[in-house]
Amino acid sequence: MINYKKIVTALLIAHCSLFTTLNAGLTDFKTIDAAKQAYEAKEYVKSAALLNDLESKSGEKAYDVGNAYYKSKNYDAAIKAYKEAKGVDRATRLHNIGNSQFQKKELDKAIKSYEEALSLKEDKDTRFNLELAKKQKKKEEEKKKQEQKKKDKKKQEDKKKKKDQKKNKDKKDQKKKDDQKKKNQNKNKKKDQKKKDDQNNKDKQKKDQNKKNSDKKKDGKKKRSDSKKENKSKDKKGDKSSGQPKKQKKMSKEEKLKQQELKRLLKKMGQKGTPTMMYQMGNGKKTKRSNNVNPW
Repeated sequence: MINYKKIVTALLIAHCSLFTTLNAGLTDFKTIDAAKQAYEAKEYVKSAALLNDLESKSGEKAYDVGNAYYKSKNYDAAIKAYKEAKGVDRATRLHNIGNSQFQKKELDKAIKSYEEALSLKEDKDTRFNLELAKKQKKKEEEKKKQEQKKKDKKKQEDKKKKKDQKKNKDKKDQKKKDDQKKKNQNKNKKKDQKKKDDQNNKDKQKKDQNKKNSDKKKDGKKKRSDSKKENKSKDKKGDKSSGQPKKQKKMSKEEKLKQQELKRLLKKMGQKGTPTMMYQMGNGKKTKRSNNVNPW
């Protein structure tokens, strides 16, 4: 991977008059010499401070101060110093201003500074830095596009996730409602079943009671019927034991005939009284009447 920072830093154009062409006295010369030594020792902040102590307002001094600030990575101070370095080659100053802007990642400004410098004077280092800035810009744009894609993708994923979460929440809420509804239905069903069971139990109890009452009545009737049968059976048994039932029935008919005969005779004779007739009960035969007894 190309280290753009090193390349641009290496291509910093230093003015040939660095620390040498300043018009100064002996004291200033010592300060310039100390600044030069600090610069060479990479003590760039110290070098810039020593140069700023000089009373000189020349463009060369400002340019050298700009180089010291650039080396110390104080790019804003470097750009300001380069712009104040009047009298130093403008294309050179624009080249270094472009380098400072490049380091600040202000690529559009750097490209503009390089192009302006090249419009004044063709320079292979400036051309190289211009192409480098353009490539870096393209790379940054691609990076931004990729980042934007990632952001858009993440946004879509977050949106989808949020939608899915809402969907799942709605699903859970609906399931909760359905479960509650089902629970209520089961509760009502159990309640209705309990009522039905209670009613069935009541009906069954009533039916059992009616059946019980009916059975009692039937038992009572049966007992009475059995009692009658038993009594009748006893009567029949008693009649059989005496050997009289058929004769008794026969005697009843004879008696009836006798009564009818008596009524006929009484009617014929015109009497009110009823004659007495003596019969012997037992074998069904008439007893022989005594010759001395009258029927009336």
